[in-house]
Amino acid sequence: MSDLGAGFGYLLTTPWLVGTLTFAVTLVLVTNGPIQVLLPFAIRDQGAGGPQEFALALACYGLGGVSGSLTMSALPLPRRYLSVMLLAWGGGCLPLAVLGAADQLWIMIAALFLYGALTSGAGVIWGTLLQRRVPPAMLGRVSSLDFFVSLSAAPLSMALVGPAAAAWGNRPVFLVAAVAPLTVAVLAIALARLRRDEIDHPLTRAR
Repeated sequence: MSDLGAGFGYLLTTPWLVGTLTFAVTLVLVTNGPIQVLLPFAIRDQGAGGPQEFALALACYGLGGVSGSLTMSALPLPRRYLSVMLLAWGGGCLPLAVLGAADQLWIMIAALFLYGALTSGAGVIWGTLLQRRVPPAMLGRVSSLDFFVSLSAAPLSMALVGPAAAAWGNRPVFLVAAVAPLTVAVLAIALARLRRDEIDHPLTRAR
């Protein structure tokens, strides 16, 4: 219990963690359900294909993730690493808007590839950020809280997406999944003053 309390204490007194994890909860809430639950129905109902096409779309989403991760790991870390990370996560969701309207599989595949590339690239920055800015004694607790907090919205997202799509249709649900993360990313950068924080604590200097 003391370890758990220390982890939450560190989280709540570290603005860049609060801002990033608040964004992560929103990201999971609005995107997990549409991708995990609604996507196969969108592919079928919009005339883009069936189970095989859905499998191909997921494979291309995975390939995008691999490509984005490898590309980011081969590049120097950006100086504005917090801003770049959140904007890549948020901006990477914009292609999801086409998933609720497209009736051709290649369009959906392209959107999912781009989504996977940008969001996975941001994940590389996040992993490096934790290793370099979190004290070693707190790293395990912060990493655990990262998974616990960010994934806590996943079941709720999957429970809500079905009723939401039934009430409003696929297009509005995917539109929210596309726009909401970028909006929250911009707010997190501004409200948590991440632009000042990332300059004061460059990742090139390990801590």
